[in-house]
Amino acid sequence: MSRTIVSTDQAAPAIGPYSQAVMTDTMVYCSGQIPLTPAGQMVEGDVTAQTEQVLSNVKAVLAAAGSSLEKVVKVTVFLQDMNDFVAMNAVYGKYFTSNPPARSTVQVARLPRDAKVEIEVTALR
Repeated sequence: MSRTIVSTDQAAPAIGPYSQAVMTDTMVYCSGQIPLTPAGQMVEGDVTAQTEQVLSNVKAVLAAAGSSLEKVVKVTVFLQDMNDFVAMNAVYGKYFTSNPPARSTVQVARLPRDAKVEIEVTALR
């Protein structure tokens, strides 16, 4: 089984010693994305704006791996505040419109750069 590193300048760059994603012969494992622009700037504002940027990043990383949102099988959403669930979910629903993947959502004490949301996905290639 092969292991290939995925990198694209169409999504936020890695801010540590990790890859944007790693793909195998059949799967894509995307690192958690926070609301950084492709230029590395933090998106300020509420969880709605931040979730839009996060999912835009996820979509770009998947495209670089030859996959797509339609091939996502599992999502993990990390929220700084579970009170933001409804707003995050409204944006999320625009990206996963039919046959949505399995998902877990958890509240965490803190996220990198004090982001309000981080999302990681696993997808088919």
